[in-house]
Amino acid sequence: MVDTVSAETRSRMMASVRRRDTKPEIAVRKALHAAGFRFRVDVRSLPGSPDIVLARWKTAVFVHGCFWHRHDGCFHAAMPATRPEFWQSKFDANVARDRKSEEALLHLGWKVAIVWECGLSAKESEGTIRDLIGFIRARETSLSGAEFPGSPPRLRDVACSASAVDAGGEQDA
Repeated sequence: MVDTVSAETRSRMMASVRRRDTKPEIAVRKALHAAGFRFRVDVRSLPGSPDIVLARWKTAVFVHGCFWHRHDGCFHAAMPATRPEFWQSKFDANVARDRKSEEALLHLGWKVAIVWECGLSAKESEGTIRDLIGFIRARETSLSGAEFPGSPPRLRDVACSASAVDAGGEQDA
């Protein structure tokens, strides 16, 4: 399929994609703040510059766009038809960087939660936020998207609202 805009226009559009303060990120921050959590945003001193850092809970939250971070099984993660080799290498680099950042945080003893953009849709957001808050407050040493209590199978299998793991060992709440 041929692009419907010129190369210059497409370049300008892609350059305007934000790195922080995206709508999904702001939605998560508002919900966490309303639930009484206090946090820092875009913490550059931690690996991967987590979108939200809850120091008291030693939890880092990444709010990932399904397209850019390649959410498995999500329809938002479709491959562009033009220049597939370019896009594949870009996406592979994003996923590798995400994995490296997550591993570094885990090694430092942080819990890591990943909230996917599709989990913040109007019909899924309440459950996603509930699951995220449960994970933040949990004393469990390991938690994945499939283990969130009350998550419907479609959320866990296809558009998990949040996937999370941590380094092991109990965290003080």
